[in-house]
Amino acid sequence: MTEIEKLVDNADATMTAVVEDILTEATRQGASSACASVGAGSGLSVDVRMGELETVEHHRSKSLGVTVYFGQRTGSASSTDLTPEALRETVSAACRIAKHTQEDDCAGLADAHLMATDLPTLDLYHPWALQAEEATSLALACEAAARDVDKRITNSDGAGVSTYQGSHVYGNTHGFIGSYTGTRHSVSCTVIAEQDEDKQRDYWFDTSRRADQLERAENIGVQAGQRAVRRLGGRQLSTRNAPVVFPADQASRLFGSFVSAVRGSSLYRKATFLLDQLGQPIFPDLVQIREEPHIAGALGSTPFDSEGVATKARDLVSDGVLRGYVLDSYSARKLGMQTTGNAGGVHNLIVAPGDKTLDQLLTEMGTGLLISELIGMGVNIVTGDYSRGAAGFWVENGEVQYPVEEITIAGNLRDMFKGIQAIGADVDMRSNIHTGSVLIDNMTIAGD
Repeated sequence: MTEIEKLVDNADATMTAVVEDILTEATRQGASSACASVGAGSGLSVDVRMGELETVEHHRSKSLGVTVYFGQRTGSASSTDLTPEALRETVSAACRIAKHTQEDDCAGLADAHLMATDLPTLDLYHPWALQAEEATSLALACEAAARDVDKRITNSDGAGVSTYQGSHVYGNTHGFIGSYTGTRHSVSCTVIAEQDEDKQRDYWFDTSRRADQLERAENIGVQAGQRAVRRLGGRQLSTRNAPVVFPADQASRLFGSFVSAVRGSSLYRKATFLLDQLGQPIFPDLVQIREEPHIAGALGSTPFDSEGVATKARDLVSDGVLRGYVLDSYSARKLGMQTTGNAGGVHNLIVAPGDKTLDQLLTEMGTGLLISELIGMGVNIVTGDYSRGAAGFWVENGEVQYPVEEITIAGNLRDMFKGIQAIGADVDMRSNIHTGSVLIDNMTIAGD
């Protein structure tokens, strides 16, 4: 066992003891049940701009949260102080709150039989012994590569390198206590290209649990520079209807809207356009969406959700049909269902890829819009109405013709989902949603 591994084990043992103390104190103060979580982390972030070091940050964090139940009354409190006195006061605060809340028949811990009992090894912890000097050198190399792409790159919003490692322990009065430790590292760069009066900004980044799996800093810089330069000379389009391709890094947001629409809180409030659609086709039959929480080393992997419920692989969509919701225990009770182990969100949502590259999707589209950036938050989950500012490239005969900007793409998510014509093989794995590029048959493009 390495020295770092010993330190991690000691930290987990300490945090587990804190959770046990919180639960014991909650019971002593009269709570009928309780749960607690403790987290601690540390990291390093370095930012440079225009060849100069701007910031170096070493950061450490720790926090605890406790929720107590007095029958069906609930109270929660949190603290960043882990001393015994602070633990007692935090529990007392939660108990005081609970005694003044109304009863809720759906409140309470997740059912005991759903707790995780066999925690899989997920390969989440890969610390990076990164010093500030090395991080600075990587960031400078990344930015320099971006600025060297083209003489029209005249300015920079900087490049950054960061590393983080953290541990999380959760326990409740069912007797469950579980923990896991993970890492996350990233490199990013943003530059500005200028031609005449036209200025365009773009970026690129990579993130991974393993530093040795990050794309080379210089390659990230080159991509940032190329992306900025290719946006120069952007035009507006006249208002029209046309097919649209969402590249993989933007398509993940499209499926993020799907997750929001099938989340339990939206369903029991009747605030989603996908209400009562379980078992109904909401995508074409080419779409398969599966949750895979136990992929080794993936960013969204976890052995249990934030209620201690065991996570498991399952289909949310098969052959275009909605097969499951995204529920925690509270929303599940509201709906008369059982939690799906999604307290805290989804864990590695996998959209099954097709066999075509992005260029082949453009060929299939023929004439239409390739998105490069989405702006604003114009998505209404209640109605499904979708309207986002956008920039991208106009495509004819499968070939990019020119960049476009100051446009809006609009439609309704119900129609957009059913209008998916193809999903690319170019899967982006830098987030909790893994998907390739997506071709949609028709959207409104508002311009001049």
